[in-house]
Amino acid sequence: MIPPVADRFVAGEHPAQALEHARQLNERDIGAIMNLLGEHYHERGPAEEDAATYRRLLADIGRSPLDACVSVKPSQIGVQVEEAVFRENLREVVTQADRHGVFVWLDMEDHTTVDATLEAFCDLVVEHPDVGLCLQANMKRTPEDLARLADLPGKVRLVKGAYDPPPELAYREKSRVNEAYRELLEQAFRTFDGGVAVGSHDPVMVAHARDLHEAYGTDFEVQMLMGVREGAQTDLARDLPVYQYVPYGTKWLSYFYRRLMENKENALFAARAVVSG
Repeated sequence: MIPPVADRFVAGEHPAQALEHARQLNERDIGAIMNLLGEHYHERGPAEEDAATYRRLLADIGRSPLDACVSVKPSQIGVQVEEAVFRENLREVVTQADRHGVFVWLDMEDHTTVDATLEAFCDLVVEHPDVGLCLQANMKRTPEDLARLADLPGKVRLVKGAYDPPPELAYREKSRVNEAYRELLEQAFRTFDGGVAVGSHDPVMVAHARDLHEAYGTDFEVQMLMGVREGAQTDLARDLPVYQYVPYGTKWLSYFYRRLMENKENALFAARAVVSG
């Protein structure tokens, strides 16, 4: 059972709880991006188990009236087991998504998995256009990766990057990452027809995306995390498509810890909850 201190950031341990959270989000005109917590599997069994769980979740979403999609981590479905295992599991998940009319996001993880993730997406999206790929602004290679996607269907999600690549591969200074993010947004809006997801809580970047939409007419949505700037999500949803990342599952502890470490506000929230509880 997830304690009250953590349920700000995690929807629950079971799919039914995540689906109910998605229903409540939809009442606020916010869509849900559902993610089963789990990553960095090095054996085939757990990867196949989580892929099967995603297929069941996709069927549940497809049978419901929910505005919801799913987001899958490559290391959760086998990219660190064997690339063939990853591709097989991903194809089965996306085929199930097509069957039920549900969109699938493919997350981007640490630098060692970028090539395998990008190659799998490029091969898959030609047959299954209702798939999106996440790209990270802190990676120096991302402008070239984004250019490669420009002629393909699907969507792209831009985030600043939560991993810690070697300095020769990535920008470290916050100001330089912000600069790269702004440049990538402009590149995406200018060249990408499938649609852009602005994965950021930064109001400056959201405002920049609005300006780019006016300039280029490219469709876009804003994506934010559960438990972070919830009021802003509701406000933005009055005139923009907004989606909230909704994690669930029994492997919630490490995810919750990462949210606490991201900024002082989250840590203070947890401290107050522990004291008052």
